[in-house]
Amino acid sequence: MCLGIPGELIEITQNVGLIKTGKVNFGGIIKGVNLSYTPEAVVGNYLIVHVGFAISIVDETEAKKVFDYLKEIDGLELNE
Repeated sequence: MCLGIPGELIEITQNVGLIKTGKVNFGGIIKGVNLSYTPEAVVGNYLIVHVGFAISIVDETEAKKVFDYLKEIDGLELNE
């Protein structure tokens, strides 16, 4: 199973030819991301990122729902 995580594009760091990269905020963790698959992305967009590549732009509301689900999962106590 593949997992894509949403994050907010906070900076475009390179945009030369086919190479476009940026910095994405994943709830306080900032990572460099390849934006080649989402050339239309602009600062402020929420992106789905998989293995360092932004693969799609997602609505802010949907991204925040995922953040809420992840917080919920983190708060669960697992009994074995």
